[in-house]
Amino acid sequence: MIPYRDHNPSRRMPVVTVVLIALNTLVWLYEVLLMGSGELDTFIYAWAIIPRNLVTAPGLASLITVFTAMFMHGSWMHLIGNMLYLWIFGDNIEDALGKPLFILFYLASGVAATVAQVAIDPFSTVPNLGASGAIAGVLGAYLVLYPRAQVDTLVPVGLGFMRVITIPALYVLGFWFVLQFFSGVGTLGVQTGGGVAYFAHIGGFVAGAALVGIARLLGGFHSLTG
Repeated sequence: MIPYRDHNPSRRMPVVTVVLIALNTLVWLYEVLLMGSGELDTFIYAWAIIPRNLVTAPGLASLITVFTAMFMHGSWMHLIGNMLYLWIFGDNIEDALGKPLFILFYLASGVAATVAQVAIDPFSTVPNLGASGAIAGVLGAYLVLYPRAQVDTLVPVGLGFMRVITIPALYVLGFWFVLQFFSGVGTLGVQTGGGVAYFAHIGGFVAGAALVGIARLLGGFHSLTG
């Protein structure tokens, strides 16, 4: 199930969302250049999160990677998938929170995602990178604020064919979270050399839902439609 558009227009130009997409894309293009020069691994180990370093040597250098890793990706598909979700759902959360608060919300969701993933495997030496955790926070917020918003979704129907269906965000994002949860539980106790950071997704999603719920209680919204 692949969402590609929602029917929930924002009232303002989503400047922060566009800038985030641009920054992620520029960093990825820089990574592509480093692939050709053979310097990509050095870059990744310098700026991605290494859980063991964060736990055993929590100095400024390792703490900075919590933020730099949010703008790094491991492949074209990793980047495109993340940016697609950010483009579809980010504009409405930016619209609801306002630009300054949305920036803080996005970064806080990313930090929460890192905490969740590192807590699961604190002594891993595998680099953690990607915007997925922060974007998961956006998805959690969208589910809380706009559960009835209609989302156009591609659904496989067999033999390589896809069908377009329009369903509420509650089902699209609820399905996404359930998939992350059970996939994450399935990896517990399994030694891997890398892969999807499911608990970062779970942590970011829960944090995003909680943060926007608190903001709603405090009246910290520029707009709210449901």
